[in-house]
Amino acid sequence: MKLEGSSVKKLPVAAAVMAVVAALSGPAMAYQAGDVIVRAGAATVDPDVDSGKLKANGAVVNPADPTTVDVDSDTQLGLSMTYMLDDKFGIELLAATPFQHTIKTKGGLASLGKLADVKHLPPTLTLQYYPMDSSSAFQPYVGLGLNYTTFFDEEFKGSNKTAFRGLELKDSWGLAAQLGADYRIDDNWSVNAAVWYVDIDTEAKFKSADGTTKYKVDVELDPMVYMVGVAYKF
Repeated sequence: MKLEGSSVKKLPVAAAVMAVVAALSGPAMAYQAGDVIVRAGAATVDPDVDSGKLKANGAVVNPADPTTVDVDSDTQLGLSMTYMLDDKFGIELLAATPFQHTIKTKGGLASLGKLADVKHLPPTLTLQYYPMDSSSAFQPYVGLGLNYTTFFDEEFKGSNKTAFRGLELKDSWGLAAQLGADYRIDDNWSVNAAVWYVDIDTEAKFKSADGTTKYKVDVELDPMVYMVGVAYKF
C-alpha cells in the first residue's frame, strides 16, 4: 500500500474544502444509534498508476525500452449507506455504477496506444468515526476499511482486437482510508463531500491472437476517489 506523490498532494485540497464548510457550521441534531444515512453524488476514481513491465512468456518485452501501462480516470454515480452504531461510530458500505477505464501503453510498445477498456466495481466497507456533537451542523468523519474491486467487460480497442485476445484482470482486496463531511441543512438533508484512498493492485493477462504468446503486467492502481453530493438521514 502506497500513499505518495500526486495522491498526497490532493489530500490538502479535500481538507481545505471541508475547512470552509466547517466555518459555516451552526446548531443541528447529531447522528445517533440506529440512524441510516444514504449519500449519493458524482464519484470520480482517479488512479495513481505504478505499472510493472510487460512480460511475454515470462520475459520482459524489450528490456532496453520496456512497456508499461497507464489508466485514465472516470466519473460515475456514487452511492453509500451508513448505519450508526451510536452517536460516534458508523459502518458504511460504498457502491457505485460501474466505472470504465481505458488502459494505455507507454514505452517500447506505446504504438499500441489505447490498448483496451475495462469496467470495475469497488464496494468498500468502512468503520467511520464522527467526532462532533449536536452543537454543530458540520459533521466531519474519518474511516478505515476494506475494499474489494472486481474487474469485468475487458475488451481490446481498435486494431488490438485482432492482435490480442483473452484479456483478464485479477480482482483485488486492499485497505481503504476515508475523510468526509456532512453539512446539515435540516433534520434529514445534508450536503456531503468525501475522499478515499484505496489500495488496488491487479495483474493483467492476455494472449496473442494465435495464443502462442502469453502477456502479463502487474499494476498498482491505488486511486483517490472523490465524491460530492447530498445525504439523507432516515
